[in-house]
Parts: sequence; C-alpha cells; structure tokens
Amino acid sequence: MKPIPYLINAVVLSLATGSASAQFVKGNEAITVMPDGTKKVETPPLPSATLRSPCPAERASCTPSGWRMVETDRGLQECTEIYARAGTCRASTFGAEKRPRLWIVKLKGAWMQCQHPNIASKCVSTKTLPHAVIQ
Repeated sequence: MKPIPYLINAVVLSLATGSASAQFVKGNEAITVMPDGTKKVETPPLPSATLRSPCPAERASCTPSGWRMVETDRGLQECTEIYARAGTCRASTFGAEKRPRLWIVKLKGAWMQCQHPNIASKCVSTKTLPHAVIQ
C-alpha cells in the first residue's frame, strides 16, 4: 500500500471520529465526567416564577429565535427553551442542517448562551437578549 493514500485515509478517519464525539462545548461546567467514566449533566434550573406550558420541539413555530443547544443526559439536544423540559427537545441536527442556534453552557457558575459551540465565542447571560447565529 502506498504511504500517502494510507496517511490521508487515517487523517480523514480521525477527523470524522473526533467531530462525532466532540459535539458539546469544551469547558462547559454543566458536564462532569465521574471517576467511573459516566457523565453527570446539569441543566439550567427552572425559575421561581411560573413558566407557560412547554412548547413541543415538533412544532416549528416554537423556535422563531433559534434552537437552544443543551447538553442533556441523552446527549446534545436542540430545545425550544434553555430548561430542556420534557417534550421541548429533540435530537441534534448540528452539522447536518443549518439553522439559528444558541449554545447553553455553564461558565464560572453562571448559565450563559453562546453564539458558537466555543466558550471563546460571544457568550452572554441567559437573562439577556441572545444573538443567535445560523450554523
């Protein structure tokens, strides 16, 4: 076997494998890997004020300002809200479909929404107006 095609195939395979397993935001304090290798995932707490009934993820009109990308026990999910209540999330289409997205992460103990899956991107408090980006 020629070394160049072998090297190219190895690089492509490693890039494909790495991107499939690294969908969550690096540095997100909401995700803790336990000593036994299991993941403990924290989602934003519900506010003390009463929330309206959840808008289901199947209804396209629920996300006029974009999807909230939230890491849950089921993995990366697209949600209609930051709290990831039952029925408000669906499997992620990140990488397969382009749509407005905000990444919900915990940084320095505070819940933030970031423009990209990177804590170095523009991140603001979940209590302020977001700046969704199509990605």
